[in-house]
Amino acid sequence: MAGIELNSAAFDDHDPIPRRYTKDGDDLSPPLTWSGVPAGTAELALLCEDPDAPSGTFVHWLVTGIAPSSGGVGAGQIPAGGLSRTNGYHQEGWGGPHPPEGDRAHRYFFRLYALPEPLVLPDEASAHEVHQAVDRSQLASGTLVGLYQR
Repeated sequence: MAGIELNSAAFDDHDPIPRRYTKDGDDLSPPLTWSGVPAGTAELALLCEDPDAPSGTFVHWLVTGIAPSSGGVGAGQIPAGGLSRTNGYHQEGWGGPHPPEGDRAHRYFFRLYALPEPLVLPDEASAHEVHQAVDRSQLASGTLVGLYQR
């Protein structure tokens, strides 16, 4: 499977996420850029999850229907064509990192998936439902990991 190159101007892979993009700061989604989206991609899906959360994997961002030609998203924006879905805070859109104080740095996995056809999901689709759908049909994916500690 081909790989998508996923980057951020705000932080490098496995480096700290600046406070501005967390609940302790302005709670803006970070800027992202991507390349290497394969031909035949009908839509992109973006997830940001924290597998180190005390209650299990926590969803910070879930966006489907992103235009394959978009190439990225600015800070605090929704990717072109994207539909923001409910995050772990029970809100639509980005919900920034806010790990318990004193925990070791949590890892925030930003994953972008290229899909050969539009996802058919219920309005209140969960991250689990999105994972099931993309695991069955993805053409390519890319991952960027940010760290945050309070």
